[in-house]
Amino acid sequence: MSLHRRPLRLPTLPAVIAVLALAGCVPGGAGVRVDPPPPPPAAVAGLCAALHEALPETVAGLARTTATPESVLTAAWGGSAIVLRCGVPKPAEMADPKQEGVHVNGVAWLLDERPDGGFRFVTGMRLAYTEVLVDKEHVTDAGMLVGLSGAVARAVPEGISSY
Repeated sequence: MSLHRRPLRLPTLPAVIAVLALAGCVPGGAGVRVDPPPPPPAAVAGLCAALHEALPETVAGLARTTATPESVLTAAWGGSAIVLRCGVPKPAEMADPKQEGVHVNGVAWLLDERPDGGFRFVTGMRLAYTEVLVDKEHVTDAGMLVGLSGAVARAVPEGISSY
């Protein structure tokens, strides 16, 4: 009895690259779903685009994550640990004089604890409102607002947004 063996054929490099590229597109990959805010006025959207370019690659030691759908109005770090949405409408809490806030690197942030133990921060006194949602595991890292405040200060001028 003779055994006939066919030579083992390895896929070509382009085929391997194509398979790996498709694997990166499957749901549940490295990206995170971030719902963009309602479309803001054009001037606000332009400020958000500038902010998007100024955002750091890491925040509080967490790498930037691909936010889907892709939008200059959104960004994320560490999966969904830190999520940013620019161009959000003015929060009703801004009218409450008892609402707590902090100033970090020249940027005022309204802070609001969420039911899940995380926090929501929203910029104030800027021409575009920017919301940052932080999960409860990362809310105690003060470095989180430092990097984001620097980007906001560079990209979004001070003023009061009418949106």
